[in-house]
Amino acid sequence: MTSLRNIRGRIMAFLRTATMLCLALAVLLMLPAAGQALSFDDFPEIAEVGLTERVVTDHYSGFAISGYDPVGYFAAGAPVVGLPQYETIWNGAAWRFANAGNRAAFLANPATYAPNFGGYDGEAIARGIATAGNPKIFAIQGNRLFLFRDAASRTNFLASRDLSLKAQSTWPQVEKGLAE
Repeated sequence: MTSLRNIRGRIMAFLRTATMLCLALAVLLMLPAAGQALSFDDFPEIAEVGLTERVVTDHYSGFAISGYDPVGYFAAGAPVVGLPQYETIWNGAAWRFANAGNRAAFLANPATYAPNFGGYDGEAIARGIATAGNPKIFAIQGNRLFLFRDAASRTNFLASRDLSLKAQSTWPQVEKGLAE
């Protein structure tokens, strides 16, 4: 089932990217007639948002952690939905924020606010499996944000220091297997 979700997610991400490229190409083809010359450098969002698997993105919207504000977990202690007017691109994914201050805080130090393991479930990472975390099931531990697939996984992870250490040591190997 997880592999079907991964395949579906890759297809959806490909289609979103392909759609953006087609739109950009259409603009490029129309502008020379108007006497303007453009290149793909004029469309940085196309190059910056890729098909990365290193950050958990929503299969439908394409936003990291389903469009929730990563700073909001720290500021509000709860998942906070980000808004379209406060978006940024980081680490190959689009991120949304609840306000300009949260976006500025994230951009100043994204590693502090981005979910650990790219938003993948910490318990699954400890077992060497990249399973997407649910942005509504989270914990802040050691000033880091962790997402989990379900409440049981969260409980197990938080109860076991060994599991946390195992996940930290396993993550680099799991991350190597994810598309950039």
